[in-house]
Amino acid sequence: MTTELQLIDRFLSPFARKGAGMVLGPGDDCAVLRASNGTDQCVTTDALVEGVHFTSELFSDADIGHKALAVNLSDLAAMGAVPRWFVCSVACRASDAARVPRIARGMAALAARAGILLAGGNFSRADTLSLHITAGGEVPRGTALTRSGAKAGDLIYVTGTFGDAALALALRSLQRQNKAVLLHQLRPEPRLAVGLIARRHAHAAIDVSDGLLQDLGHVLEASGVGAHIDAHLVPVSQTFRDVAANLDLALTGGEDYELALFIPAAKASAFERECERVGQKVSCIGAAVKGGGLSVDHAPHLKRGGFDHFAGVRNPA
Repeated sequence: MTTELQLIDRFLSPFARKGAGMVLGPGDDCAVLRASNGTDQCVTTDALVEGVHFTSELFSDADIGHKALAVNLSDLAAMGAVPRWFVCSVACRASDAARVPRIARGMAALAARAGILLAGGNFSRADTLSLHITAGGEVPRGTALTRSGAKAGDLIYVTGTFGDAALALALRSLQRQNKAVLLHQLRPEPRLAVGLIARRHAHAAIDVSDGLLQDLGHVLEASGVGAHIDAHLVPVSQTFRDVAANLDLALTGGEDYELALFIPAAKASAFERECERVGQKVSCIGAAVKGGGLSVDHAPHLKRGGFDHFAGVRNPA
């Protein structure tokens, strides 16, 4: 029988123990963290629950660890924050003990690439495997990107491509599989570099996790503006074009973990150049307009919606 202390040791083993801002890390009652002078702290929390966000048949243990951290890093990216620390609570069955080191290795590999330190956490026994992460980052004081700053005339940019994560699940339900799209479901890549660039250029930003249209709507509501986008400009992978019958999944599917950014037209060229220099693809899909609401060209049969944990998979817009 594996003890709780043994599980903790196995989980901690692949993580860096020291770094900037970490006065005291895992092993005490609390972590002690030191914020950089002249910064604001951005803090987010999210969970990955077996049977809700992943299945062990589809996800490897390393995939689970990666995605649990990635979804939190994506929120920090949307604020333009530099990742600093996170805490992780794991609830699992006693029979899951052998999986813990593999979950930790998947998480630690992403943490090392993102430059974020594990500050602490907790283990508890439960009937379902779940990981609960709270992550923190820093921005220079007063510079955090929010959902409420978009202005009429801003150009709407997005990172990456859309629809592959949702397509992977749709294909699985049809007992088909495509490795190219599956990777987007298993291993989303938080767009941290673009977030840092956007902090210097954007009026507003959001992490797109529940569907592009739904998440754009959150920005429009918070900012008091409308928007017009062209579905044909929403970037999708070549595999998506080859397999999907229409753009619905790209517009509403969710779990893309890309960024939507509202960039003043005067800064658009500079923003594109800086993103290109760091090897990040961005695409302009439309613009913010006066008034309210969201209009979409070239999607006449679209059933708008997104993900909602408590209203079922689809959330009618």
